[in-house]
Amino acid sequence: MNRLIWVVGVLAIVALLLGGTIQAVSFLLWIAPVLLVIAVLLFILNRSGGRRIPR
Repeated sequence: MNRLIWVVGVLAIVALLLGGTIQAVSFLLWIAPVLLVIAVLLFILNRSGGRRIPR
């Protein structure tokens, strides 16, 4: 699961950089933030491990 998080995060950053520099693939500017949000959510879910947060 950790590898998946890192792979999605790296792909999101690469897509964001490529989308910002290449006009022809500007659709990557829409894909990159979505992948980045997915990576962050997976990271948070993985870190929590299903445990409840104490009050």
